[in-house]
Amino acid sequence: MNVLSDHFAEFREGFLGTVELTASSALLALVLGILIAGFRVSPVPALRAFGTVWVTLLRNTPLVLLFLAVTLGLPALGLKGWDSFWLAVLALGCYTSAFVCEAVRSGINTVPVGQAEAARSIGMTFTQTLGQIVLPQAARTAIPPLGSLMIALAKNTAIASGFNVAELAALQKQLNADEGYNIYVIFLWIALCYLIITFAISGLFRLLESRLAVAR
Repeated sequence: MNVLSDHFAEFREGFLGTVELTASSALLALVLGILIAGFRVSPVPALRAFGTVWVTLLRNTPLVLLFLAVTLGLPALGLKGWDSFWLAVLALGCYTSAFVCEAVRSGINTVPVGQAEAARSIGMTFTQTLGQIVLPQAARTAIPPLGSLMIALAKNTAIASGFNVAELAALQKQLNADEGYNIYVIFLWIALCYLIITFAISGLFRLLESRLAVAR
């Protein structure tokens, strides 16, 4: 308990930093993932090709390598002045968006084709059909895998500690180096913090799943 009581402020800062990083990255991943999923099912060949390249490239790129590409590549391109936190959000959000895209696309594929055909028959555009008819129904199927992806995202934030982002994993290195506490005790408290975050995400998505469930 001494580790937690002596450094409660640091644990609180690391916990809130991880929550903020997870929430910001999740928002970016969801927005990009849904957009790219729309590209993947678009009738425009160029958009479909872009979506395929995006998903294939990011799903097969190690996350650490993507962090390096963002933190070292953007300054090399002249895009300087970015805070390390937002660089981490960009890396985590883009990486997770590829998996979100596939989860959403799988949900879209469960919607009967007749739904889209009926929408087109009354003059709705592709964007209107996707946003008003297909995606609301696809969400019911996509919610469970999206929950798993957000939990994985929360755990992936630990990589940001190697890129000067204040979060829980960075706290472990600080306490072990500066104070000399037992490393297993530090890991225990940090693991409990991650459990709180992942349980909260799991509970949120279970609630969404129950709210969107169709009575049978």
